Amino acid sequence: MITSKDNDIIKDTAKLVKSSRYRKEKGLFTAEGVRICLDGVQSGFSPKIFFYTSKSKDKYAEEFGKISAASKKSLEVSQPVFEKISDTKSPQGFICVFEMLDKSKNMYTINNRGNYIALENLQDPSNLGTILRTAEALGFDGVILSNDCCDFYSPKVVRGSMGAVFRLPLFTAENFVDYIGELTESGIVTYGSTPRNAEDITNININGGVMLIGNEGSGLSEDALNVCSKRVKIPMGGRAESLNAAAAAAILMWETVR
Repeated sequence: MITSKDNDIIKDTAKLVKSSRYRKEKGLFTAEGVRICLDGVQSGFSPKIFFYTSKSKDKYAEEFGKISAASKKSLEVSQPVFEKISDTKSPQGFICVFEMLDKSKNMYTINNRGNYIALENLQDPSNLGTILRTAEALGFDGVILSNDCCDFYSPKVVRGSMGAVFRLPLFTAENFVDYIGELTESGIVTYGSTPRNAEDITNININGGVMLIGNEGSGLSEDALNVCSKRVKIPMGGRAESLNAAAAAAILMWETVR
């Protein structure tokens, strides 16, 4: 059992939890919680390290067996040590370290009849995690992110996605506007969501394409809107001027596939 918070493996893992830059440098990320760790394993990925507490091993014996069997290394840690590497208020006692997934090749060629969502400058990890979860639930073919979106390997995104990060094709576009413009020019329909000069999404018959969602506060940039095929909006009858980004994305994705 690891009982020291100064253990090198523990300090390294704590840094992975906190730092996006360090995650990218090491090519590793963490997943915390019984279901998320099990989702990773059942999605075909082998944890590089599996941390657990004695209490969690006994409480979740069946899940422990499956995750431990798939892991390259399993390490029992004391409760205080686990809390040092945990990102939750009520930890369940399971954390896995996974190697980052090479998803870029999945999005080089987009199916012009597929459904995709593209996110520009999304900053809230909770919003991103929810959008990924919704996109998977609705059968979307992939998610495109601008390079200034929050890190989709952050613990909050991984947890909020409920395992979707393991299974959903994800692609970060280094130049988001140029990439969307190329898709539009290739004949793929791109829909820019905005309340200004836009058509109600409920009036459009969508048969594949890319739905764009912008930053929580400012929405899509004008540059991104200008390269889209169409501008769409969610009709709103109430007094609220806008919706939360994750809620707006859920409505737009539902209208895309219904």
